Amino acid sequence: MTVRAALATLAVFLALPQAASAARYAVGAASVEDLPQLQRALGGETESLAPLPALIVEREAPPRLRDLPGATYVERLGARRLSFTPNDPLAQKQWHLAANKAFDYWPDLPVLPRVLVAVIDSGIDGGHPEFQGRIADWKSFVGTSALQDTQGHGTFVAGVIAATVNNELGIAGMAPAVDLLVAKVVGADGTIDIEAEAKAIRWAVRREARVINMSLGGLRDPRNSALDSFSPLEAAAIGYAREQGVVVVAAIGNGDSAPRQPWPYATYPAALPHVLGVSALARNGSAPVFSNRDKIYNDIAAPGQGIVSTLPRSLTAPFKECVDQGYSICGTEDWRAAEGTSFAAPQVAAAAAMLIAERPRIRAEQVTELLTRTADDVNPATGCLRCPRLRDQFTGWGRLDMQAALLQLGARLPPRDLLEPNDDAGPEAARLWGQTRRLAATLDFWDDQNDVYAIKLRRDQPVFVSVRGPAGTDTNLVLWHPATRHVDDLGSLKRVVRQSVRPGPREFLAYRAARAGWYFVQVKLGSRGSGRYRLAIVKAPPSRP
Repeated sequence: MTVRAALATLAVFLALPQAASAARYAVGAASVEDLPQLQRALGGETESLAPLPALIVEREAPPRLRDLPGATYVERLGARRLSFTPNDPLAQKQWHLAANKAFDYWPDLPVLPRVLVAVIDSGIDGGHPEFQGRIADWKSFVGTSALQDTQGHGTFVAGVIAATVNNELGIAGMAPAVDLLVAKVVGADGTIDIEAEAKAIRWAVRREARVINMSLGGLRDPRNSALDSFSPLEAAAIGYAREQGVVVVAAIGNGDSAPRQPWPYATYPAALPHVLGVSALARNGSAPVFSNRDKIYNDIAAPGQGIVSTLPRSLTAPFKECVDQGYSICGTEDWRAAEGTSFAAPQVAAAAAMLIAERPRIRAEQVTELLTRTADDVNPATGCLRCPRLRDQFTGWGRLDMQAALLQLGARLPPRDLLEPNDDAGPEAARLWGQTRRLAATLDFWDDQNDVYAIKLRRDQPVFVSVRGPAGTDTNLVLWHPATRHVDDLGSLKRVVRQSVRPGPREFLAYRAARAGWYFVQVKLGSRGSGRYRLAIVKAPPSRP
């Protein structure tokens, strides 16, 4: 089910035991030869498990262990316990809970800090029993109350994320630590005004949302500008959210709103930088034909057929014979067989929120990398006959795996990138001060191909720039004129003053400024891959005043 052009049981697993004041940990190494160095770094008493490449250590606080050089994982040890199983009676019909391993990490219902997730959609049934005490704030940008949902889409999406868990009622939301910010942007005719969407994003950010879910989309067609619905205002709103550290999750769209299906391009805003684009999976593991494809902007997949969730009670009331009022199984046929990338996206938003609840200081780019890089690969062996191994246009990095992401969260976090987003010249570039700057940052071919830094040079001042890119990639280095507004724009190529584009990850360039001003250093990933790079910028004194 879509709107704008369109709105886009549990298996038993093992989980870590609850934290105690002191505990024993296994600390892994890459090889047995690395154990002595790891032992020295740990200090104190350790027990070697050689020939296994691991040590046993007892500690009261594990976080320091995660940062040890040479440690490949940290695992808290103890008796194995069964995973939590919610008592909500309809949970057994929510096949996506088991597919995502939604509760397998916890032996009991977790008690965690609350995380605000904004649902920008068609509103919510504010009186629904599943949302009592879960709606932190609400606002309508289309005139009608945000606590009324005549279309059902927003209530459905909200239920996937935040329906109360373990209340012996209805369904179980995937994120028991979430409170909702409800922004209503869908008009009575089912369309979304870009102005309403932008204002809703701004409102959600100002209300301190950590995650924004956007199960909506506008058609993208890079081959036909007449059909392409790119909006600079939407892009600016998304950029503002990312600047404030918000994880933005969006459905990549359904083909029923495109000229044909499957459509080879993700919709906007999923097709914008730093947005986590989500596609749909069928129960048999295949990529359903309605789910848009995209080689770049499809980041991760989640179940998108036969999803069961909450529905406004006004939409289920006509089916009086159905006992489960307020749930999609009592709706029309479309709702009883609900499908769409719209309903896959909130599963990923819920997973992002639970990572933040477990580690409140985690950054948005770390959340995104944890979710994508721990996803289960989708390929012919898992039911998708057309899906090659590793990342692909059908399912991105693969199927969401909440347990794997949470386990990795407790082991080693992805590196932070403190200057993101810095994807273009002009005001988007990160300003670097001082005569010499050395920094480490990250690039990702599928999500963050460019980093741009502004450096101030005096007339006739020499500057030397070098970069060591992620291993195994082709990393390029470009210096742009102060008047540059955009990089990677054919019309701007005349503003390149120096470039180093040799094959491989290492590049360097030297330049003497022809005029004073803020120049732009672009580090660009020219091949598939991702990882950390190191950049050095050294300015020499001008040769004359």
